[in-house]
Amino acid sequence: MKSEAEILWNRLIEKNSELEVNGREALNLQPGATAEEFQLIETTLGITLPDEMKSFYRIFNGQDWSPGVQPFVRNLTLSPISEIIENWKFLQKEFDPDDLLPDIEYGEEVKPTLWNKKWIPIAENGGGDYLCVDTDPTEKGVVGQVLYFWHDWGDRTIDAKSLFEFIETCLNEESDADS
Repeated sequence: MKSEAEILWNRLIEKNSELEVNGREALNLQPGATAEEFQLIETTLGITLPDEMKSFYRIFNGQDWSPGVQPFVRNLTLSPISEIIENWKFLQKEFDPDDLLPDIEYGEEVKPTLWNKKWIPIAENGGGDYLCVDTDPTEKGVVGQVLYFWHDWGDRTIDAKSLFEFIETCLNEESDADS
């Protein structure tokens, strides 16, 4: 019996498959993450990875981006763990967590901060914006909720209560667009 992570990966690969192109190749997926990589990211970021993220990354450790690589969902490239760590370190230096942008709307599930060191930047759009897994929600949120971090604007509201819910939503959006 396939796990939920395997089912989602199969759907993502199928979505990116065309007659002459293998979806796995189109996505340029990397071999699954190791226990050592999980330990490194948890130690470096000072967090415990949500189980869904671990199960998803055990199958494929993100994408190796190069020109022509298809987005994993929407316009996002899924970062391998090594890149998540690099991006997280960059964001730590770039943004003071005490800074607030006056026009940002914060959802009640998200702590009102420009950047939270407990957010895991798992995917990016190449323009300085990241999809993050939140491991430090408010009392009204849940660990593992997903939000966008817009580098210079945008709301800090939850897009999904979990990584799998986010992926499912994106797959359904794309299926609806194809109909």
